[in-house]
Amino acid sequence: MAAWERFVAGQEVVAGHVSKYVWSSWQRSRRHGVEPAKRLAPIAVAGDALEQLRLRNQVLLAAAKGLFMTTAHLLARSGSIMVLTDAHGVVLEMAGDHATVDAAREIRLIEGGNWNEGVIGTNGIGTALAMRTPAQVHTGEHFCAGIKLWVCAAAPVFMPGTDQVLGVVDISCPPTSYQVNNLALAVASARQIEAVLAERIGQEHRRLLEACLQMSGRTDSQALLALDRNACLVHSSGSAPGLELRQGARIAGLEPGHSIDDWARRLPDNLRSEWLHPVTLNGAFIGGLLMVPKSSRASPKSHPSAAVDLQNIRKEFGDSGQAPADRGGFAKLVWSSQAMRAAIDRAQQVSVRRVPVLIQGETGVGKELFARAIHGDDERNGPFVTFNCGATTKELIGSELFGHVRGAFTGATNEGRAGRFELAHGGTLCLDEIGELPLDLQPVLLRVLEEGVIYRLGDGKPRHVNVRLLAMTNRDLLQEIEAGRFRRDLYHRINVTRVRVPPLREREQDIELLMEHFNFQLSLRHGVPVRQFGPDVRAAMLAYSWPGNVRELRNLVESLLLTSDQDAVQLSELPEEILASTDSPATAAQETPVTSLEEGERIAIARAIKDCQGNLAKAARALGVSRSTLYRKVERYRLEDLVRPSGATGQRYPDSDRRS
Repeated sequence: MAAWERFVAGQEVVAGHVSKYVWSSWQRSRRHGVEPAKRLAPIAVAGDALEQLRLRNQVLLAAAKGLFMTTAHLLARSGSIMVLTDAHGVVLEMAGDHATVDAAREIRLIEGGNWNEGVIGTNGIGTALAMRTPAQVHTGEHFCAGIKLWVCAAAPVFMPGTDQVLGVVDISCPPTSYQVNNLALAVASARQIEAVLAERIGQEHRRLLEACLQMSGRTDSQALLALDRNACLVHSSGSAPGLELRQGARIAGLEPGHSIDDWARRLPDNLRSEWLHPVTLNGAFIGGLLMVPKSSRASPKSHPSAAVDLQNIRKEFGDSGQAPADRGGFAKLVWSSQAMRAAIDRAQQVSVRRVPVLIQGETGVGKELFARAIHGDDERNGPFVTFNCGATTKELIGSELFGHVRGAFTGATNEGRAGRFELAHGGTLCLDEIGELPLDLQPVLLRVLEEGVIYRLGDGKPRHVNVRLLAMTNRDLLQEIEAGRFRRDLYHRINVTRVRVPPLREREQDIELLMEHFNFQLSLRHGVPVRQFGPDVRAAMLAYSWPGNVRELRNLVESLLLTSDQDAVQLSELPEEILASTDSPATAAQETPVTSLEEGERIAIARAIKDCQGNLAKAARALGVSRSTLYRKVERYRLEDLVRPSGATGQRYPDSDRRS
């Protein structure tokens, strides 16, 4: 303490009164401008921001999960606590003695607290990060006065096989609870986390090698490279000019822990973003395959326009398509439009809350991709179980959802079976086509959601389930309620939050991006070269309204890849409906000069009906008028040819819209 007082006063400190590593840490603290009189650490993140930080560090947290479960029991009455931080010293997790946890709050040694040496001076966590070695700081050795009543021993956690620091494990306690083996415990804990990480990395590397084997039959690739999540080379075949193909080497410009989109933007100049193919394991991004095509096909030198560079598209449309590293599952979505930005931003906001979400959108827009992204990583958020309410008979839906016991009904399995609710316990249940759920089962579902208890068919034993519900539909459920086909109370229970996935016609900026995304991905899957989309083909595809949305676009690109060996797609290869869209009546109506109020009204109605694929109910809502008024206007302006035939009730969607 005397040495510290002399140091902060600017006086000379006698050599040997302070250890060398503490002395150097004090000097760094002074250079950082840390105030010695500080009483507590600052809060770096809280609330949703803390959840996002934990999401970005989910690999580290998952690896430490078992350790902290054990530690919570072993340190319960020890007077000590164990702390896990991220690579910048922000606390992610705590466990141990409850009284010590409460005392730690007084100095903000809590989740979200920042214990970097640059903000709170010498301490176990910050000094271990600064020196990249285990460190123990005892009472008076701390730089700030407010934390001198603590002892902390910390060890950094490294990504196995690299020099990348992922975080720090720290054992903190008041001096009365100090044990001489605290530093050894911290080091052993860090090594245990690294061992779990090494096992996970081994699994990921095996998955990457499997992906390489699946692609090994390609004959039109010059090189195939497998990169792990740290952008390090796991496997390579062939040769790629300008690349160092050494196992364990990192591709220049690619940073560990970043998203596939960020990698695509930072590839060296001699590599193209469409050559990079993401690889996932259990729904999580674990690395990518970099496939360099032969120069005879799809090469920048021989065919400069053979494929649109995704980076150039994003420059043209702005950077909204960039997916930051913390987007998790959302990084797999391909987009650059404002409509998708709004949908993804809303979905990200609800993804950190365990509340029901209603995902609405037309057939083929990618509702299940949104559901998967909202759920996130299985390892962190539990299982992700899906069920299509319109894909089985009414009699079997109850059994599928709630399970059954032996002999519950004719055809029941001999041993009984768990339903989707039980399978999703602790995770997410995603119900597709929720509007197809039979009316007599809707109150049963409502009761399960409110009470968290299910009964298997034929069984009176209650089974408690903890499930987050994601419901998807392409119907207007409010209209279904008015028609008596959906319960209002169930609607409000599943519609706590709502996400609308925009149709492709509202995402014009994304069409070319998706074309090239599917062009590359499907060429890899089928082992065929990518194809070039010329200006005339692009114009025709941009003019089309895509009633089948992203699914229709994907299927078209797949068909174009498989039905011709030519480098460029010819306009004549496109389906008739796309070619017809360039001179459709609605298009002509849009180009007709407005010469009167009536003419303007006719054009607006024609455009609304076209945008709603001929659905008058939707068009009426879009125009803000009643359906009866719109019917009269359609007859008046003779626009009947634009109207899609309706079902018997005039309200339900046709089967082609209800089935995905």
